[in-house]
Amino acid sequence: MAEKETQTVEETKAEQEPIADAEHDSDEAVEAEAEVVESKEEQFEAQINELNNRLLRTQADYDNFRRRSREEKEAAAKYRSQVVIESLLPVLDNFERALLVNPESDETKSLLQGMEMVYRQLQDTLKNEGVAVIETEGQTFDPHLHQAVMQVEEDGFESGQIVEELQKGYKLKDRVLRPAMVKVNA
Repeated sequence: MAEKETQTVEETKAEQEPIADAEHDSDEAVEAEAEVVESKEEQFEAQINELNNRLLRTQADYDNFRRRSREEKEAAAKYRSQVVIESLLPVLDNFERALLVNPESDETKSLLQGMEMVYRQLQDTLKNEGVAVIETEGQTFDPHLHQAVMQVEEDGFESGQIVEELQKGYKLKDRVLRPAMVKVNA
C-alpha cells in the first residue's frame, strides 16, 4: 500500500504541476489583459480630453461669432442713415447760403420765413438721428475734427486756435461725417 500511496503522491504532484503552471499562465494572461485594458483606458481618456478641448474651442469660437455679429448689427443700426445724411449735407449748406439773403420785398420775406421753417425741420430731423455740428470758432485745432484750409497770423488768438470757420463740419454720433474747414492761427 505504501507503493500505492507513493504513486498517489507522485501522481498528485504531477497532476498539481500542470495546475500550478495553468494558474501561473492564467495570472500572466490576466496581467496582460489588465495592461491592455489600462492602455485602452488611457487612449479613451486622451480621446475624451481631446474632444473636451475641441468642444471648448468650438464653444469659444461660437461665442466670439455671436459677439461679433451682435456688434456688427449694432454698428449697422447706429450708422444706418450715414449715407443719406452725407448726401443731405450739401443741401443743408445751400439752405444756409439762401437764408443769408437780405429780403427786399414782402414776398421775399415770406418766402424766406418758409425756407427757415423747412431748414429748422431738416435740422431737427438730423439732430434726432444723432447729427451734430462740430464746434470750431475759438476752439483749438483738432485734425480729427477740423480741416485747416488756411493759416493766418491774427492778434488775440493763440497758436493753433481756430480763427474762422469756412464750412461747417458734422458728426453722426461719434463718427465724423465731414470735417469742418477752418482758418487756423499760426
